[in-house]
Amino acid sequence: MTIRIGILIFDGAEELDFVGPWEVFTMARALSSNACEVLLIAEREEAVRCAKGMRVLPDVTLSECGTLDVILIPGGQGTRREVENKSLLAWIEQRSRTAKWITSVCTGALLLTAAGPAKGKNVTTHWNFVSTLRERGEAAQVLDNYRYVQDGNVVTAAGVSAGIDMALWLTGQLFDIPFARRVQRQMEYDPLPPYGGLTR
Repeated sequence: MTIRIGILIFDGAEELDFVGPWEVFTMARALSSNACEVLLIAEREEAVRCAKGMRVLPDVTLSECGTLDVILIPGGQGTRREVENKSLLAWIEQRSRTAKWITSVCTGALLLTAAGPAKGKNVTTHWNFVSTLRERGEAAQVLDNYRYVQDGNVVTAAGVSAGIDMALWLTGQLFDIPFARRVQRQMEYDPLPPYGGLTR
């Protein structure tokens, strides 16, 4: 059965928060053509302008996306606005009822706790936003120094590049660990410490 993965995008979303996991999931699809369907979802059909200026066209709107097996909510400056978007929060809450996995990257955890799926759960977020999320009092704990945190079927990743780690782990849960390692190798994702590459 094909896994349906929905990645929410909105104005001010941090690019790598969703493009990193998108690369993981679409690489899985490239290695196994029926593995998954990956959809970029937005409120409207128009292009979304992301945090650093990238413009992205959604595949479907919120009302068109149908049932999802996996939901991914990115972070970025736009989350500060979208946390007050009642219709978007309602969509997250509704789709989460039937999703197998509900995930976020960076400050996307703000939307997951506000909408309900991560309320009372252990979560993580970007290190610079940990205290702010703690002060909201919606999560059981906001953990720092973790690349990602699983609590039941909710998985939250720390900032930006941590979403790739989370998506690879999730690929292992959705399929199996050897397949996730194939995806990782195909991506040549094997990070070195900063400036750790060979130079001449």
